[in-house]
Amino acid sequence: MANNSSKTAQGSLRRVAIVGSRRLPFCRSYTGYSDETNLSLLAGALSGLADAYGLRDKKIDEVAAGAVIKHSRDFNLAREALLDAGYRPDTPGTTLQIACGTSLQAALMLGAKIASGEIECGIAAGSDTISDSPVVFGDRFAKRLARLSRARTFGQKLKALKGISLGEMKPVAPSVNEPRTGLSMGQHCELMAREWEIARSDQDALALASHKNASAAIREGFHDDLVVPFAGVLKDNNVRVDTSLEKMAEMKPVFDRKSGHGTLTAANSTPLTDGAAAVLLASEEWAEANGYEVLAYLRMGSVSANDFAGGDGLLMAPTIAVSDMLRRADLGFSDIDLFEIHEAFAAQVLCTLKAWGDRKYCRQVLGREKVLGKVPASKLNIKGSSLAYGHPFAATGARILGHTAKLLNTTSSQRALISICTAGGMGVAALVERT
Repeated sequence: MANNSSKTAQGSLRRVAIVGSRRLPFCRSYTGYSDETNLSLLAGALSGLADAYGLRDKKIDEVAAGAVIKHSRDFNLAREALLDAGYRPDTPGTTLQIACGTSLQAALMLGAKIASGEIECGIAAGSDTISDSPVVFGDRFAKRLARLSRARTFGQKLKALKGISLGEMKPVAPSVNEPRTGLSMGQHCELMAREWEIARSDQDALALASHKNASAAIREGFHDDLVVPFAGVLKDNNVRVDTSLEKMAEMKPVFDRKSGHGTLTAANSTPLTDGAAAVLLASEEWAEANGYEVLAYLRMGSVSANDFAGGDGLLMAPTIAVSDMLRRADLGFSDIDLFEIHEAFAAQVLCTLKAWGDRKYCRQVLGREKVLGKVPASKLNIKGSSLAYGHPFAATGARILGHTAKLLNTTSSQRALISICTAGGMGVAALVERT
């Protein structure tokens, strides 16, 4: 995405500065944000960012944001949210969605524009709320309502309602099952865990480490300038300070309850979560002109997909994105100081780590003669990740990017790798550097 030049010139790219981020406290669905919407949450995160960096009077070249679970009224979500947050009316808003990778992909898109000189600054953001999931009806009743809305006379309205039955009016429950397989993400991950022989005990151990690392980060104040109170909520409500392997062992499988081989539980899977996050990106020149410190630089990214419906593993595409990105950067795992791997499920993280060290997988899927290698536990999600904080789908990328930029800025680490799996068999990855 960028080279060592900070000047705009034909054939060269500028570095993309990560100026800062803000997010709302993440809440388990149907708790703190039961009365909030994607719009109010996203506007809240953008407002927090504006307050922190004095952005309301500045020309922001673009806000790119999205949500995964959304109403039809959210079609112009980014634009409406930035206006609700008090940004200047001449600020464009682009709404996009690539499932759980939404806000990281937004950052990569804005970063490319900054690097090429098309824009000077931009905000990547995302929000999601299961608490305000859209309730829809079946096709037959929906089409009947459409005909009714177009009816002009009493006779036309009666005709539209003719033959209606109570069964038609039964709402269709919200679902995130994969359209091509009919399986949920958790069910797909159970298949992955079985294929890669991931033990339940290892999943619980990784989940426990995430909660412990997150708890320590909260105690030491790491999040104090990253999280802004909203709707009376002051902090994340999913981090479990007092959890233990013994408590986790008591949990029953939730995605495979019948075979006797299920390993994914509520303890080692992310909960349904509400929240929003936003990240400010800019050219070095814009940051300097506006008096902002640069926390880190977004160097490059990669997006990938696999044939999950054909058996590739729904959440394995990030292995490809990371491999392709590192090949392009001419880097290996030994060059990475921090690994920020989104924890949709503990099993998904462990499958990913195992695949990167598997010779056959690296050769046949990643096109590598040598394995990528092992990720040391001391470099993995050292301040906790999604298993602890929660996972509002479209907001997670912005949370991790802002979190990673601060980590690099406050430690001696130089380079971090971000990896996010998504629904639909896709993955988004990024490299972030301190200097």
